[in-house]
Amino acid sequence: MKGIILAGGSGTRLYPLTKVTSKQLLPIYDKPMIYYPLSVLMEAGIREILIISTPEDTPRFEALLGDGHQFGIELSYAVQPSPDGLAQAFVIGEDFIGDDGVAMILGDNIFYGHGLKKRLCAAAARTEGATVFGYYVDDPERFGIVEFDSEGKAVSIEEKPAQPKSNYCVTGLYFYDNKVVEYAKNLKPSARGELEITDLNRIYLEQNELNVELLGQGFTWLDTGTHESLVEATNFVKTMEDHQHRKIACLEEIAYHNKWISREKVMEAYEVLKKNEYGAYLKDVLDGKYLV
Repeated sequence: MKGIILAGGSGTRLYPLTKVTSKQLLPIYDKPMIYYPLSVLMEAGIREILIISTPEDTPRFEALLGDGHQFGIELSYAVQPSPDGLAQAFVIGEDFIGDDGVAMILGDNIFYGHGLKKRLCAAAARTEGATVFGYYVDDPERFGIVEFDSEGKAVSIEEKPAQPKSNYCVTGLYFYDNKVVEYAKNLKPSARGELEITDLNRIYLEQNELNVELLGQGFTWLDTGTHESLVEATNFVKTMEDHQHRKIACLEEIAYHNKWISREKVMEAYEVLKKNEYGAYLKDVLDGKYLV
């Protein structure tokens, strides 16, 4: 399975912070925001990843992440000239996806919780249909909302409904089989002129091929698109790391435990980062301080 991170958009909701940089390059505690969605794809076992961004910001992501070899992955880049909808990612990434399935995650989404890796690997292992993740929200009119029947089966999905049929939204993480490319190419733009991800999910739902997994108690999903949510995300990551003494979205650690990079590669990163806590953490990982 291939992976896509959609890290485009103009970030106007975060002005003036994002007037000269992508929001996905802003810090969430001690790491750039894009580390968090990248870590999710890596936890799912995905090693070939395409980052889609704006013409202006794509070189900045390349400068930060390079070709990904330091994390044992293969990164490539593509440009989304204008923000014409999330589903456009599969049209832009058609050649990259090839004959494989694909997972897409939004560049400003953070997922955390015990057992998340197991859920991700199970979704990545499915060869047919689609898997999305539902999460309870207090403001369902802002999201794509899933309606369930009495047996908990998804029966409808509606984008930003005026009268929501549940409080469970579809988060910004999607796993699809290869049919998604053709489905996306045949989508008609919505009233706001975008290729909607909800329309894509509805196709799978109507064919009884959409698996909706709920992230319930013990899981946290953060969408960091506002100034308030940026602060919340930083506070959350700091609190979790302080109390659990483990880093969230430490890419070198994930790659090392996946056996994608050697001890020597982690030491190279440590030498660059040893003057801060991130570097000290990498040394602790190598010294076997933490049981996986």
